[in-house]
Amino acid sequence: MKNVKPIITKAILLTMCATTGFTTYAVVQAPPSATVEAASSKADKVISYAKKYKGRVSYDWGTRNTKKLIFDCSSFTEFIFAKVGVDLKWGTASQKYQGKGVSKSSLKKGDLVFFDTIGKNNKKINHVGIYMGGGKFIHNTPSVDGIAISSLTSGFWKRAYVSARRVL
Repeated sequence: MKNVKPIITKAILLTMCATTGFTTYAVVQAPPSATVEAASSKADKVISYAKKYKGRVSYDWGTRNTKKLIFDCSSFTEFIFAKVGVDLKWGTASQKYQGKGVSKSSLKKGDLVFFDTIGKNNKKINHVGIYMGGGKFIHNTPSVDGIAISSLTSGFWKRAYVSARRVL
């Protein structure tokens, strides 16, 4: 069944060429780098969307109100990723298992970054943000009642960091 689509595509191209008077056809395959570029483009869109909501979104734990733009951290990531066609579940308990795990040293734009914000870092995830590159991430946080851009390389968030997932 996997090979049927390419055969149908070739048949359609051949038929179209014959109908329009062309006598040859070519099958073009996207280069392997195209998927990397597509993911990078999606990541840039995710970050751009998230930035657009800075100053417009309020934080409320356990809330997902897209009309009034009131979210907790995970409903905000769910909302933003949906804009580029990525289906995230609501809640850090679910999001921490979505996609593929990546090391902190391998982070790429658009990766989800997870934190333990309560007490000593015992790796109990309770906060999520979106990695922006350059050691920064964007997140909806109660400390500013909305969207903040914070550093992963120093201070509180460096100490609270637990893990990351690639969903793009």
